[in-house]
Amino acid sequence: MSQATSPSSPSGAPPRPVRDQPSATEIRVAHRLHAGWWVATALVAVLAAALLRSLLTNPNLQLDVVREYFFSAEILRGLARTLELTAIAMLAGIAIGVLTAVMRLSPVKLLSGIAGAYVWFFRGTPLLVQIIFWYNLSALFPELTLGIPFGGPTFQAWDTNVVVTPLMASLLALALNEGAYMAEIVRGGILSVDQGQQEAARALGMRGRRVMRRIILPQAMRVVVPPTGNQVISMLKSSALVSVTSMPELLYSAQLVYQRTFQTIPLLIVASLWYLVVTTLLSIGQFYVERRYARGSRNTLPPTPWQRLRALRVRGAAA
Repeated sequence: MSQATSPSSPSGAPPRPVRDQPSATEIRVAHRLHAGWWVATALVAVLAAALLRSLLTNPNLQLDVVREYFFSAEILRGLARTLELTAIAMLAGIAIGVLTAVMRLSPVKLLSGIAGAYVWFFRGTPLLVQIIFWYNLSALFPELTLGIPFGGPTFQAWDTNVVVTPLMASLLALALNEGAYMAEIVRGGILSVDQGQQEAARALGMRGRRVMRRIILPQAMRVVVPPTGNQVISMLKSSALVSVTSMPELLYSAQLVYQRTFQTIPLLIVASLWYLVVTTLLSIGQFYVERRYARGSRNTLPPTPWQRLRALRVRGAAA
């Protein structure tokens, strides 16, 4: 911390150094931990160690089977299908969510009402029910037709079972369900932007579509991105529900193996480990994306792992 000298006193005494006021980042408040925190910490540590020991020493865990099937072709194919479902359904859900959010904020009552009903229905029914519904759509509509509605001529007809395959049913359920949640996330981000900026843009002659694309949505991204990252991780885990349609994603691939080998627990551990690996990578990506959109905000950005390592090296060199 820099020092400054005070002006000379009338008695001719030498000037005394005056310390600058500490900045906000240098102020630290010392907290004294209560004894109960130490007791709770010791109790949690003992329980965690006991649980870890019981797992590692349990012969029924069959870690050799976990190692055998972790990189097996069947499991890796299921993992690839899970990633495919997550990516396609999430992109479609974001597109549906943005469109629905704009419709909900529309001054046209019909559009806002339809968007509100869509969000109400798909957020109010379980995702598993939606997957089963789309998978059995042929029981309601045996054929899908293209033509003029209300008794007009039909141009083309398709068998529903041919069009709505297990993959298509899974994508429809995941994307439509995700679109309802993304609509509320995007709507909240749009409403977080000050209304005065939209009015100023319109005063400059910008049209509504351009105002939304150039002014509102870029600022709303700071609010939209963090929950969107959480939704991507949630989508990855929710994709396991499509196993009810016999879609060979990660969980169903593990089920096919343990139904053949009767090694249920090791194969479930394999699937869980792969889910943890992918969610960890997605969390790291979310961290850097949030830093990208948080630039220029008043909040201090958290240090990256490389910045933490660099700070440790500097401290070690200074010591």
